[in-house]
Amino acid sequence: MESITGLFTDSWVMFKRSLTMTFRNPDAFGAAIIVPAFLMWLFGSVFGAIMDFGDYSAISFIMPGIILQTVSQGVASTAVGVNNDMAKGIIDRFRSMPISRSAVLTGHVLASVVRNIITAAIIIGVAIIMGFRSQAGVVDWLLITGVLILFMLAITWIGVVGGLLAKTPEGTTSILFILFLLPFLSTGFVPAEALSGGLRWFVANQPMSHIIDSIRALMLGTPLARNTLVLALSWCIGITVAFFALSVQIYKRKLS
Repeated sequence: MESITGLFTDSWVMFKRSLTMTFRNPDAFGAAIIVPAFLMWLFGSVFGAIMDFGDYSAISFIMPGIILQTVSQGVASTAVGVNNDMAKGIIDRFRSMPISRSAVLTGHVLASVVRNIITAAIIIGVAIIMGFRSQAGVVDWLLITGVLILFMLAITWIGVVGGLLAKTPEGTTSILFILFLLPFLSTGFVPAEALSGGLRWFVANQPMSHIIDSIRALMLGTPLARNTLVLALSWCIGITVAFFALSVQIYKRKLS
């Protein structure tokens, strides 16, 4: 019981540390606010002008994809933070203190989730200004929030593993490149039906497509395809558990 309490307490302290570092970097924090708003406006304007989404407006169709794309890109800052902690000696100081080993990583992840929640709120706000109107009720929005938070946890733990494996902060970009690419190879910007062959199969079945389709349907009040929400939640939970365990093992190995 004491170890569980200690884990939560230590994670809370490390969370406040990571969040404080974010607010003390106004350039990066400002970019994290401005870039999502600009991407929502840019993609909404461009895709709205050149593509037909059938019964969907361009803003309604692409907004979930923009959220996942921005969150995926934001993971890089968490990976760099973890890598800097490992490279600059701060971990050695933490080792001399009676704190939980995984609390350092958990603090980075929780701070990342808070940053990404702010980012998602900004994107939704810009979409509303551009004309987006949601048909979601209270329960739907709770489900949307839950799916997004689980996705943020899952992808951030992947970023933590990338930060632990990279030899330099710059090296995290190459390790996490697939995360930046996946939102474009999903149903976030193009319906799977518009594609063909193996690409169509991949886009229709990769994890981000299930998450995007679930969020889009919940926001717009349209029917969810069979098992789409279940698959989205299963992917998020499975990735979170797997990469949390992997990151802790890599972290312990490096400390030893």
